[in-house]
Amino acid sequence: MMMSVTLRSLDVRSLGIRLAVAAAILLQLGGAHAHAEETNVMIDNFTFEPAQLTVKVGTTVTWKNRDDIPHIVVSAGKFRSKALDTDDSYSFTFTAAGDYKYFCSLHPHMTGMIKVE
Repeated sequence: MMMSVTLRSLDVRSLGIRLAVAAAILLQLGGAHAHAEETNVMIDNFTFEPAQLTVKVGTTVTWKNRDDIPHIVVSAGKFRSKALDTDDSYSFTFTAAGDYKYFCSLHPHMTGMIKVE
């Protein structure tokens, strides 16, 4: 059974308000996603550069290995990369505020800190 609806049977003003609210919500959702930040940490000469970084919640940090040997980026209980060979990268999106200490599990003297606000 097919139903037809005429404009007369709709409250056009109410419909317009609902559409405006829906559009505003969609813009906010899209805008939050569009403003997500990204930043890089380079792994080079057995160091993380920068060694300390402050980012906002929602930021994606990408570690890029520029060394000739593999490294594994680990923050105990938070994240762990696979072994990153030369030119490999690993990304993690920080969804909660806090301090994230991390290190290379193959070379524990390599340490870093991400502060998420």
